[in-house]
Amino acid sequence: MSSGFKQDLFAQFARVGKALSHGNRLELLEFIAQAERSVEELATVSGLSIANTSQHLQQLRQAGLVKSRKQGLKVYYSLSSNEVITLLGALRKVAEDHLADVEHLVNTYLTVKDDLEPVPREELLKRVKDDLVTVIDVRPWEEYAAGHVPGAINVPIKDLKTYLQQLDESQEIVAYCRGPHCVLAFDAVLQMRQQGLHARRLEDGFPEWKNAGLPVESDHGE
Repeated sequence: MSSGFKQDLFAQFARVGKALSHGNRLELLEFIAQAERSVEELATVSGLSIANTSQHLQQLRQAGLVKSRKQGLKVYYSLSSNEVITLLGALRKVAEDHLADVEHLVNTYLTVKDDLEPVPREELLKRVKDDLVTVIDVRPWEEYAAGHVPGAINVPIKDLKTYLQQLDESQEIVAYCRGPHCVLAFDAVLQMRQQGLHARRLEDGFPEWKNAGLPVESDHGE
């Protein structure tokens, strides 16, 4: 009897694993971790069709990873809890430590742009409080407005080139985006260093910062 119970229990655990077993669904979770989004918005940022996006989201919801609400004709999705961010972080860490293909991809596409050690969260917070660093959030405005590192300036990557001349060359600049493997931060750091600026990356992204219980600001104005 106890054996049957454990089999049933593990079968329920496996539902979460099954929901995480598709790259598109993992990417959708990363987008949702930034801010609540509609199906249409998620389809746009992910490059998927609305129908395909909706199917993936339904599987994530059935596994308890996201929740939804309806407003008018649109359905909006958000993470069910911050534990999902912790789960994604653990999944990423295991893959980084034990899959050679992950290391190869990171080295080929990311560290070639920036191989310096990133700035730890607590160190950045201290430097922000001491006014020793300029923090740049290179995510789109909608994600920045929903929540960002205190004092961070929103400079979407598409606008960075025109903004570079406004940055203080004497102060260190730290850029961050959606997560530790978000190419936007790597691209931003590369561009800034090419212009002679002292730039580094945050060790991960905004969801991890928030999940660690660190201070957060939001701006829902226009």
